Amino acid sequence: MTALTPPDPARHDELAAMLTEYADDFPHGSGLWNVPQRLRADRDAQAMRSFARLLQHLADPATTYLDDTVPSWYFWLVDEAGELVGFLAFRHRLNPWLWEQGGHVGYSVRPARRREGHARRALGLAVRRAPELGIDRVLVTCDDDNLASAGTIEANAGVLQDVRAGMRRYWITP
Repeated sequence: MTALTPPDPARHDELAAMLTEYADDFPHGSGLWNVPQRLRADRDAQAMRSFARLLQHLADPATTYLDDTVPSWYFWLVDEAGELVGFLAFRHRLNPWLWEQGGHVGYSVRPARRREGHARRALGLAVRRAPELGIDRVLVTCDDDNLASAGTIEANAGVLQDVRAGMRRYWITP
């Protein structure tokens, strides 16, 4: 069983271990792009607690931005034992870049826990929450050559609209 849990600063050690496991693979859905590039590799307790608090703040629809950033719910994926296994971001609306490339939902599963169905279950849980935001169709994208992610989206009733700039664009109706 996979569940979505909000970021928790108290789980800073687990978060650091999970992020370290990604190595050269960017953790999509993590919200890490909101952290300045020079700080993204910090894994000490204070940095991890600050990162979790930042994600909590960014999920608040009242948060205002100076750029085209959109409010997003950030979740950590946990397994039946409560272990952190990945990330998921659900964007509350689409800006021009998200419309073309990123979609409403971004997700990733830590390398050691892939191929266990966590992404499929997490995406399904996220899509069911879309009506809370007034979203009646969820855009989910993946690289055209990412067959695992395409399968995850299709397993959640994703309907391929098109491929643009190397990205498959799917719509899922909750």
